[in-house]
Amino acid sequence: MPDDQPLTSHVSLRVPSDVIEAFDRIAVALERPRSWVMVRALRQYLEEGEGKEIEEDTESLAELDRDEIVSSEELQQRLRKIVAKPERVRAQRR
Repeated sequence: MPDDQPLTSHVSLRVPSDVIEAFDRIAVALERPRSWVMVRALRQYLEEGEGKEIEEDTESLAELDRDEIVSSEELQQRLRKIVAKPERVRAQRR
């Protein structure tokens, strides 16, 4: 397999007919294969939608389980440093 070809896996699942019909209409409009449209939809779910939120929540819970927490005082100190840096840069430009 050439290096520029991404690895793929075959997946089989049952999908309601109306969903497949919607994917087919979009595929025809875009002149793309149905699988291309479906992969884009799945990527959007994982990168921008509910899937991303679930992954972030899962990681946050894992951090709590590992006692990787920050006190509110520490958080406020970190935020003050973040805010102060651009303020110092602006002051130097004047």
